[in-house]
Amino acid sequence: MADVKDYVADIKKYTASVDEKAVAGMAKTYALVMSRNDSRLVAASDPEEIQRVVDAFCKKKLGRKEGNDVLTAAVKAQCEKMKADRSKSRLTVYYLIAEHFKSLAMFHPK
Repeated sequence: MADVKDYVADIKKYTASVDEKAVAGMAKTYALVMSRNDSRLVAASDPEEIQRVVDAFCKKKLGRKEGNDVLTAAVKAQCEKMKADRSKSRLTVYYLIAEHFKSLAMFHPK
């Protein structure tokens, strides 16, 4: 498992300020996902992967009620920020989506 500092450093490439408490909470929540080679990266060019992020993260985890088109656009916009990085860390993508929807506080450790 990567250190929280590594996740923070990656996220800093794409956003001005990083909520380190949220990153720590996300790292804990997604530790299993991030430990697996087949799930720690997001394949941004794969429509099925984008839909998986919409369904599992946006709708299920964040509880977003917007339509698929709005959520898909939000996911794609965050992936577009990362277009220079061929290997898109799932945790970074999730962080950027949560930041977009102003939902980072839900990941703060309790």
